[in-house]
This record gives sequence, C-alpha cells and structure tokens, in this order.
Amino acid sequence: MIVKKPHMLLPAKGVDLFKWSVIACDQFTSEPEYWQELEETVGGEKSTLSLIYPEVYLGKESGRGEKIRAAMREYLQEGVFESYEGYILVDRTCSDGKHRLGIMAEVDLEKYDYEASSRTPVRATEMTVVERLPVRIEVRRGAPLELPHIMMLMDNRDNFMRELFMLRGKTVYDTPLNMGGGHLTGYELNCTEKIDAYMKELEERAAEQGEGSIVFAVGDGNHSLATAKACWEELKATLSKEELKDHPARYCLCEIVSVQDPALVFEPIHRVVFDKGGFVDFAAGRLKGSGSCVMISGGVRRLISVPADPAQAIADIQAAIDAYIEREPDCGADYIHGAYNAEQVAQRSGGTAVIMPLITKENLFSCVKSRGTLPRKSFSMGEGRDKRYYFEARLIDKEKNIYGAERSKEQK
Repeated sequence: MIVKKPHMLLPAKGVDLFKWSVIACDQFTSEPEYWQELEETVGGEKSTLSLIYPEVYLGKESGRGEKIRAAMREYLQEGVFESYEGYILVDRTCSDGKHRLGIMAEVDLEKYDYEASSRTPVRATEMTVVERLPVRIEVRRGAPLELPHIMMLMDNRDNFMRELFMLRGKTVYDTPLNMGGGHLTGYELNCTEKIDAYMKELEERAAEQGEGSIVFAVGDGNHSLATAKACWEELKATLSKEELKDHPARYCLCEIVSVQDPALVFEPIHRVVFDKGGFVDFAAGRLKGSGSCVMISGGVRRLISVPADPAQAIADIQAAIDAYIEREPDCGADYIHGAYNAEQVAQRSGGTAVIMPLITKENLFSCVKSRGTLPRKSFSMGEGRDKRYYFEARLIDKEKNIYGAERSKEQK
C-alpha cells in the first residue's frame, strides 16, 4: 500500500507547545523580520525551530545543517520526545477561523516521483526546482529525524474526513499556534482498519482509471518530499532486499488532506521581480492572450495581457521572469504569499509585484494528469500563516530506534 499508519515522535509532557510548533521553512522568505520575531518568541525553549532550516537564511549561514542534526541528537538524548503509533486526525483552525482536517500517515517513496513526466500514483503538482534540493539534502543526509510540512491531497468527494472526525478519540495534543497561525489539535483515531481499507480503495479506484492516474497529489512541501526521495535513492543502494522492505527512510511522514475540504482555499503565489523598474515593459512585449494580470511598479498598476488559461498564463509569466533575469543577471525574483505582501515587498525593494492568476482546486487533479506538473509555485493552499506548522517528528535512522523505550499511546 502507498499509505500506512505512522510511528511518530511527539513532544513530551512539559514542552511548551506554543513555542514548540513553528511554520513551514519555505514561508516568509522575503520577510526576515517574521523569523526574527519568531526567534524572540521561542527564546531558548525546546522548539522545532532548532530542527529546521528556514529558507530566509539559505546562502547566508554556514554549518547550519550540522547544527540541526546536533539539535536532533540532543533532543533524542534528553527525552524531549515520546513515541506515538497510529493515525492521528489533525484539526487545524486557520487564521480565518475555518477548520481544516487531515490525517497523519507515512507515504511510500517508491510510489512517488517528482519528474515532470512522472506517471506514479503519488505525483508532484508543480515543477520541482532541483537546484533547491542540495541544501535540503545536506540537512537530511545523516539526520536521525524528519519533520514534515508536507500536505498530500486526495480527491475524495464522500466526506470521509468528516466521518473520521465523528469517530475521533481522545485529544493527543492541543495548542494555539504562534505568530497568528490559528490553533492545532490532534485526535486519536481508533479505526486503523477502516482507514487502511479506504486508502486501499483509493488505490484500486485509480488503477481502474488506467496508467497515469493520481492517488495522491503533493499540495505543499514537494521539495521536502523530493529531498526525502533523493536521500532514499542514495541509501537504498546500500541495503539488502530485506532492509529495503521496511527501512524507515523508505517512507515520509505527511498530512493527507482532502482537496474538497471547504477550509482548503487555493491562492495564487505572486512574484516580486527585483528589477529597478524595467520588467513591466519587458513582460508587456512578450506576453499575449485574452486574459490579464496586474503588475505594480513604483506605485503604478498596469494590466498586462496573458493567456486566459491560468496554467498557461503562469507558465508564460514565469518564462518571462526567467528570461528577464537571464538578460539582467543583477536582478532576481521571489515568491510571495498574499497580494498585499507582494506589493509591500516590491515597494520596499523598488521592484515589481506580479499579481498571478489562480488555478482552481476543482481542476487540479485532471489538470496535472492531462498536462503533467504545473509551473513551479503555481498555487498555494491558503495564506502564509495558514501553512502547515511543524509538530510531529519521525525517526528515519534505523540505528537510533528508541521506540521501545518510549511510551506508546496505550500507556498514556
């Protein structure tokens, strides 16, 4: 099966959960003040902030990967974690008050491929930028733990998640989230056989639809999943046939969410081109079509023609940005969640904000199946503060198996 019940590490009693859980590392990459405030909020307390590499610092610090691995080893030795085996229902209250439901599970990396031409049942929705992987691989290679911000989408229309919510057991964790991220609650699920049967049915249904059908689409965290895949491909060459079957690094921990969830709102990911004012005219000369997008430079808004099909428009706009940066190598670009944030970043930097078209979630699976992966950063599932927060961890180093010494859920 593609999915199996997870064996996780959760923060032990006494850990301040408000400081423990922090937002995905690829958020607020042009807003270092967010991460500075977060560091002040966490202080010296135990936190997942010590176990991740915020991308705002990429290329600006050396040796951070080893510091992260050292912190992981330290947390394991100091008993910061306790073990939990079984599916968990995640109830995330977003910043707008809506509830988003998900299931924590392990996904088989043998069933996933991030290449644009992939036909695997677990599929990337957006193009993977392989240049972004080496730093992530450097952190994961040799790390005893993984912490996921991956959200995997399933296209179910039968309210299965709501059914699980009605069947939920006792609360496993419950905490407000820092930095305006809402609230996070995890519930015990004592219906493993029911979940396994449902996931198997999803696979069988996809198989009946023929080759290339998608069971799970990566909504958020594809580069983290691609990193896990790359590290697994390195490791598996050294393993025996028996070890290949159940090595923990063969799987990746993620949260499975229904693309039909009413609280799951797709948002465009906007661009800021650090261009000193030349990009708008350049784009206007290259882009054509019956649709339009807004570009803002120097406080002036301009409507630029683009293709009416959102996926093609995103591809063409991104191609224009790439061509401009190739022509003007001193310029760069960043990806910003929220139109207001994009405009503010552009205003502070003297750049151009590109307000992007939107791909609807209703057409996501059919679009990816028919045309392959979408251009990178085509969409975001909600605003930045509603992205997944790190909370659960999982051992991926077989030699550091501490599960037997930890309390299981039956002992809690």
